Amino acid sequence: MSHRDTLFSAPIARLGDWTFDERVAEVFPDMIQRSVPGYSNIISMIGMLAERFVQPNTQVYDLGCSLGAATLSVRRNIRHEHCRIIAVDNSPAMIERCRRHIDAYKAPTPVEVVEGDIRDITIENASMVVLNFTLQFLEPAERQALLDKIYQGLNPGGALVLSEKVSVDDSNGGELVFNMRRGVQRENGSCARG
Repeated sequence: MSHRDTLFSAPIARLGDWTFDERVAEVFPDMIQRSVPGYSNIISMIGMLAERFVQPNTQVYDLGCSLGAATLSVRRNIRHEHCRIIAVDNSPAMIERCRRHIDAYKAPTPVEVVEGDIRDITIENASMVVLNFTLQFLEPAERQALLDKIYQGLNPGGALVLSEKVSVDDSNGGELVFNMRRGVQRENGSCARG
């Protein structure tokens, strides 16, 4: 069961270093729903994209899988045999809960849940790779190397599904996006005070 996220009800200065520990894993479903506008729709769309792009006898990678929402959406929508999903996250707390979620939903497509650094995972024979709000946690200088590695491991016609927060250089556009996001967060009670 997920609990309501109150981690950001304290001023940011008191939160310390951000880490996906047990207390974050416990409230993560509530946290992500309230802080990322349209998150449920994004998860559904990832499943629809899996239906379109996943090919027989290939692998799907969910890099930065957290609790496995995208993994499960992909798994529900795979229509081919002999596919395998590899779900990777570096947080022990997230991986432990991800395994529980995966085990609770039985389906013919096997899922390998891996605790590890996404930069160290070999990508091969991939018809789809998911980076769902993950790239932002890598240093900017490390991002291109991961994207290159994914590209090299994708089969022809394969897809990289990338969901990410963006920064807009245009001050008017950037301000609009920022204010819209903050508005959604305020509505959902997930905006830090301070």
